[in-house]
Formats: sequence, C-alpha cells, structure tokens
Amino acid sequence: MPKQVDHEERRRRIADAVCGLIDERGLEAATLRDVAARAEVSMGAVQRCFRTKDEMLRFALRHIGDRIADRVRARLLAGPAQSAASALGHAATELALLRAEHRAEARIWLAFVARAAVDPGLAELLRAGYAESEDLLVRLLAEAGAPGARREARTLLALADGLTAHVLLGRLDAEEAGELLHAHLAALWARTA
Repeated sequence: MPKQVDHEERRRRIADAVCGLIDERGLEAATLRDVAARAEVSMGAVQRCFRTKDEMLRFALRHIGDRIADRVRARLLAGPAQSAASALGHAATELALLRAEHRAEARIWLAFVARAAVDPGLAELLRAGYAESEDLLVRLLAEAGAPGARREARTLLALADGLTAHVLLGRLDAEEAGELLHAHLAALWARTA
C-alpha cells in the first residue's frame, strides 16, 4: 500500500528548512538542493509542494509570520485580566523579537524585509502582516484611551523593527532595547493620563 503523505506537514517542514538556512547563512542559501537536504526530502518533493522558489519563499515568510502572530496572541490570551496598557506592552515586546530565543526569527524576518525591497510579492505579504499587527496595536491603544491610535501603532511597529535591527547588529543589547521600548510606552501613557 502506498505511503500517505501529509502535504501541509511537508510544506511546513520545507518552510522550517528554508528558515533554518536563512538563519544560518542568509536568504541566498535557500537553494532547492539545500532546502531538500535540510528537510530530508527529495528535490522532487520540494518541487511538488512549490512550483517556484519564490512560492517557497512566500510560504516560508507566511510560516514565520504566523509563528510570531501566534505567540503574540498566546501572550495576550495568557493574561486575560491584564489592562490594555499591559497587553500593548506584551504585544510590542513580542513583535520586537528582542529575547534571545527569538533571535533566529529576527534574523529570518529582517532577511525577508531586506529582500522585499526588491521583491514585490514578498513586499505585499509583509504589508499584509504589518497591517494585521497594526490593527491589533490600534485596538489595544484605543482600549487604553491613547490618542492617535493609528499613528502610534505605526510608530510602535517601526520602533520594534528598528530595535530588532539594532540588537542583531550588536549596537544595542536586548535589555537596552527593551528599556527603550518600555520608555516609549511609559511616555505614551504619561501623555494619555
């Protein structure tokens, strides 16, 4: 009897391989041959899952974005009695990818951001992901009574990305970046009060 293949599981496994290669050696390292070897599948299996390398990369970007979004949602659900201000701080901290255990995700995310500057397909996916994050932050800011919620949400997203880059480059350590993020939030709440 032929072996049943879970295609979605295989696609996720390939996406994990793509992400692992990007983390270790950059986006250009995600060649079909290396991805197949890393995922422990044949090159034909990769080609059956993804028609093109661009399709594979877009799936991997959605995969990493989903992991980050799932973690933000889980963090918010873990403390349902928390204030909107606390929830916003947790969400912004998760989006900034400052903790050591998220450093790989930060490297992968920023590799995709850099590639999106010249790849309209990736740029479109990133814009959609940022729009979802922005909407969440707008909701939390509005619940906390912050004025200019949309503008502030955009500022927080830009700050989160900037802090991520500075930590990866070694210009700031994660603790310093976290302090800057929380100082920004404290100043926001001081203006709101």
